[in-house]
Amino acid sequence: MTFVCTGNICRSPMAEHIVRRWLAEEGLEVEVDSSGTHGWHAGNPADRRTVAALRRAGYTSAHAARQFRPLWFNRYDLIIALDRGHHRDLRSMARTDLEREKVRLLREFDPSADSLDVPDPYYGDRADFERVRTQIEAAIPGLIAAIRTQQPSAAPK
Repeated sequence: MTFVCTGNICRSPMAEHIVRRWLAEEGLEVEVDSSGTHGWHAGNPADRRTVAALRRAGYTSAHAARQFRPLWFNRYDLIIALDRGHHRDLRSMARTDLEREKVRLLREFDPSADSLDVPDPYYGDRADFERVRTQIEAAIPGLIAAIRTQQPSAAPK
């Protein structure tokens, strides 16, 4: 699966590292990475505030930004958008209904979500990055359940 935000330096790398650890703790082997709808930051590390929020919570943070490529629809079972704009952009890149069906919103997996968008913290402060982290974490149990449903063999080791 790949998580997708705008520039791949704030929300999507945060989701990548958080989900990667939760999956490992569940004993699930799933490819997890991230990308952006735009290539402005390609090759750059995650935003320093993203790195700080991840490290404060005990997550890894090594990252190099990259842009999502339409040919990746063949590579991933799930393409997870961080907000409705990304969702719309990704679905417009898809060539088939099957590819469009792979695109989901992260907060769809959080039954208590009051909005389907994870807000962009880029112009915010530490509290905004922490809010994004908690929103991502809240969606993970539902995401893991969906992964297990899609991959019945994805039982804990």
